[in-house]
Amino acid sequence: MAPLRVLCVHGYRQNAGSFREKTGALRKLLKKHVELVYVSAPHSVHQVRSEEAPEKENASGPVPGGDEDPRGWWFSDVQARSFSAQQQCEESLGLDESVAVVREAVKVQGPFDGILGFSQGAAFVAMLCSLQEQKLEPEFNFRFAVLVAGFPSACKEHQRFYSAPLQIPSLHVFGLEDRVIPDNMSRELLPSFQQPQVLTHPGGHFVPAASAHRQTYQDFLKSFQ
Repeated sequence: MAPLRVLCVHGYRQNAGSFREKTGALRKLLKKHVELVYVSAPHSVHQVRSEEAPEKENASGPVPGGDEDPRGWWFSDVQARSFSAQQQCEESLGLDESVAVVREAVKVQGPFDGILGFSQGAAFVAMLCSLQEQKLEPEFNFRFAVLVAGFPSACKEHQRFYSAPLQIPSLHVFGLEDRVIPDNMSRELLPSFQQPQVLTHPGGHFVPAASAHRQTYQDFLKSFQ
């Protein structure tokens, strides 16, 4: 049985290489069934002092190929070119270029069975699924989505992505001790999907991949194999 191919969308201040490192345990957990393919966001993020980079929570020091090249999918503060999940904004910067990057990844590296996103990447995945269901991106043909520490965008111009519950099967994963994207923010995304499946874990802001989580991932994925 050929493994499922899943496109992986990193969080803010990460990149394809660092997210690959941080999801090593997940790759190991699913290796017989899933091939994870990583893509980097097009926008460089200004380096900041580590205490201002909350998405690095639970990162144990620098990772090889790590976050020396921090990237983002869009900016909520257009002037400062920065992003905060809680920031209310009228308009954002950079989303169209990010959609183009995913479109290109699908063309060049696809086809993909599913898409997985983490944090800002998970919020972005919800938007990509909406574009797919509105038939605005003919290249997209994802059969499922996994959203880890996702949330609905607080930006006014993104509300068009939440007009109708999405039909795509979805698994929503979030940590009850997440201090970057609190679990109540992740729960706010659930009504945007029809029959969302949920996996909670007791930890913080990371992609969980302990043996205790294997069954939930596999049960969700097996219907697409």
